[in-house]
Amino acid sequence: FSEMLSNPKLVLVQGALNVVMKQNVTLSCLSVSGSPPVRYTLFKHNQQVSALNRSDLTPALFTLTISSASDVGEYKCKAQYNISRGGKYSNSLNFTLIEPISKPVLSSPTSQAKKGQNVTLSCLSENGSLPITYLFFKGTQNISPQKTMQKREAAVIFLFIDSLSDFGTYKCKASNSFPNNTKYSNGFNFTLAEERSHSQPLIISLGLILLLLIIGFALAIPFFIIPLYKASE
Repeated sequence: FSEMLSNPKLVLVQGALNVVMKQNVTLSCLSVSGSPPVRYTLFKHNQQVSALNRSDLTPALFTLTISSASDVGEYKCKAQYNISRGGKYSNSLNFTLIEPISKPVLSSPTSQAKKGQNVTLSCLSENGSLPITYLFFKGTQNISPQKTMQKREAAVIFLFIDSLSDFGTYKCKASNSFPNNTKYSNGFNFTLAEERSHSQPLIISLGLILLLLIIGFALAIPFFIIPLYKASE
């Protein structure tokens, strides 16, 4: 009767394919055609995980607990008659472990800026499942569209320092598919770069001239002033 068995269908009936540690998931395996009893076997990467016998046309339910990274990956089930060595295989379901993100770090190549200058801000979470979505703020105001990064690289925005109000506190936040997991970065402030005054070169020049006059006067004392003083005695 082996040829009468249809390929079983493997369905996720509890949980999600993106799983977190310690999460329970339940899989259902059923051949819709065939004559019971049927033996259903669950495999992960071709290694047997569990087996159940069904004496009627009800699905075999397999409950798994994701307790380590080795519990994720590709699962399949096989349906076969007890007296048969053959069997039919199902579709596969692939579980992916999602991890919480770490606190993002907000940084810039420069900490000083002046009005009229372009600057950049980078936000990066070193840990956590991809993709990661970033959002930038100044104070409590959102200043950019959200940026979703598929790779482990920083989200970057470009800013134009137009006025003194642009020197406030900036932050970013990061989130991924891990439930209830949003993290905010440190605060980052640009400081106003000191602009050189236009009068500085003139002051320096006048100082050098005065210094040269003092040195010249000191050098002239032995050669001119002292002889004149002696001649007048």
